[in-house]
Amino acid sequence: MSLFQISLIGLLATTVMTAFLYFIHWAGFANGDMVRAIGSAITKRYDGSFWTGMAVHYVSGIIFAIIYVYILALVPPWDGGQVAKMSELGALLGFVHGLLVSFLLVIVVAEHHPMEQFRKAGFGVALVHLAAHVVYGGVVGWCVGVI
Repeated sequence: MSLFQISLIGLLATTVMTAFLYFIHWAGFANGDMVRAIGSAITKRYDGSFWTGMAVHYVSGIIFAIIYVYILALVPPWDGGQVAKMSELGALLGFVHGLLVSFLLVIVVAEHHPMEQFRKAGFGVALVHLAAHVVYGGVVGWCVGVI
């Protein structure tokens, strides 16, 4: 699989993840505005943080897609159900990745974030980010299974 294909997978998976987070945020379940949280952590301002956050989020999505695809490539092929199995394994990778990110988000990032609205990262926010990473991993795995 080429780096271009993996980059496209990363872009697609990040887009789906971001849409999932914005739906959660829009519906009022939890603060899922990861893009502005990332951007404002860098710029130290809410205004103008969207594009900075979007750039970092998508670059990170491509980098993690490379890692996920590398790990998924280590799995030997089997008979039938390749797409489903890769989707499941990708979602599992996303779960592990999401546990780490959620833990860091609640324990480290929220305590030191420059914006007050992003310092309130409790269990709900951690759970939403965990689910978003499972979605991301599932999309990456599905794409790997299809290709």
